[in-house]
Formats: sequence, structure tokens, C-alpha cells
Amino acid sequence: MAIHEGDIVARKSYDGDVFFRIVTIYHDRGIAELSGEDLRLYADAPLDDLELVSEEKRKQKERRYQQLEHDSNRLFHQDYQLLKSKREYTSSNAYRASVQHFEMPGRVLHIDGDPNYLKKCLRVYDKLGVPVIGKHVKETDMPDAVPKLVKQVRPDILVLTGHDAYVKSKGPTDDIKAYRHSSHFIRTVKEVRYHVSHLDQLVIFAGACQSHFEKLIRAGANFASSPSRINIHALDPVYLVAKISFTSFTDQVHVWDVVRNTMSGTKGLGGVETRGILRTGMPYHDPPQ
Repeated sequence: MAIHEGDIVARKSYDGDVFFRIVTIYHDRGIAELSGEDLRLYADAPLDDLELVSEEKRKQKERRYQQLEHDSNRLFHQDYQLLKSKREYTSSNAYRASVQHFEMPGRVLHIDGDPNYLKKCLRVYDKLGVPVIGKHVKETDMPDAVPKLVKQVRPDILVLTGHDAYVKSKGPTDDIKAYRHSSHFIRTVKEVRYHVSHLDQLVIFAGACQSHFEKLIRAGANFASSPSRINIHALDPVYLVAKISFTSFTDQVHVWDVVRNTMSGTKGLGGVETRGILRTGMPYHDPPQ
């Protein structure tokens, strides 16, 4: 059966472990460029190594990821309720005063190299109640485009993500040239940190599948992927920064507290201790009719 651009395929040499969407086919070279369907991974493969994924297999994997998303949602909402109870206890002077307050969660600027993933992420931000502005920017264009967007939007949290991959044949894991887009993420973080240097003034998440975690953190990211060079799920950055957005600025965000809400865990995501963003105010009044 012929394979076309846009088809969902798997690599036979990897036992079909990851589903990809074909981005471009180079018939003269006999290869195809691939974009992970659920994972933030970019790869290429010989055409004869690809096989179409059946509708049944797609539905099976979709059900598995839906369960993972459900678990992440559940953990986030558990944490949110605990944080909310703590804020209400504090603002009401240990429940001795009955005062309604309002909340100002941290605002996110989400920059994504994949327009399809950006749409998925924006839906989840909306479901979680996180204020967000989303922009599609190619990874190669991020170092020039993102600092200007940060200056315009003035977010509390910046997400830099898209696709990446470590290519073993190009060098060892400490060689930045062996990564597809890690260098672009690193340059972008450095450019942004030149203007906003304090880690608690602007919280940055950067990276995608198999990204160079250590260099991203040294460049100035609060959180990044991927400590064990594994693939991360498309929605992992959303769950991570949502926890920061809804944590009070008076509280420290411990790395495990945010990573445990994700689907990839500590092998896929890590970071440094960071302050929360949310602020509460009072009194709360319904807007005039």
C-alpha cells in the first residue's frame, strides 16, 4: 500500500513503538521526515521501514494516552483543591473571617513549533483554567522571534517547545550538534534571559523529546526536558506550568510536585526549585449588571 504525506505510520525497525505523521517524503532519497503523533519527537526513516498504522491500533494507543491524560488531570485538580484550601484558610484568618477573594493565576505564553500540538495544548489550558496566549513559531525561528513576543505579551511563564531528537550517529549525548533543535531552544532561553534574568520574574520551560536537559537549565530555564533523553508527551509542558500558575507566589514549587502531574515523570522532565505565580486579592464583587 502506498504511503503519502499526512499518513500515520510506525517504524518497523523499532517494532512500531511510536506513531508518526509523515511530514515530507523525499522519493529521490527514499526517506520520509516524521513528526510524532503524540510525542514531541522528530525523526526521519527509510520509506521501506515504514508501515501504515491501522485504525484499530490508533484507537488502542489513543485510549492509553487518554487514560494518562485523565490521570494527569486528576492529579492536577487534587493539587489545585489543596492549594485553594490553603489560600482560603490564610486569607480568611484561619476561617475566622468570611471574605470572598479573587485569584490571579500566572499568565502563560506558549510557543510551539508544531501547530497541531499547539491547538491540543490550548484546549487543555482552557480546561484547566490557565490564562494563555499561544503562538506557532518554527524552532529555527524562535531565537529571533520569541524575545520580541515576550516583550509584547509580558507573560509570567514562558513555554518553548515543539519537536526535538537526539541522533546517536551524530555524536555523544553531550554534543549539542547531535540534537535536532536543542540548540535553538538553548539560544532562545539565553536571548530571553538577557532581558529577564531573574528565574522567579519569568518562569521558563524549554525542550521537547530527548532535548539536552543540562544545557537548557544552564542557559536559564527553570524546567526542561529530557534528563534521560526520553520522549515526552505533547501535553506534558501544559501540566507542568499549570501547577506553577496556580501556586501562590509565597510558596516554593518543588520539582517533584510539578513533575508528578506529567505523563513522562522525572526521566522526561526536571528543573530547579521555583516560586509560584498566583496572587489572591479581596474583596471579590460581582460585576455590575
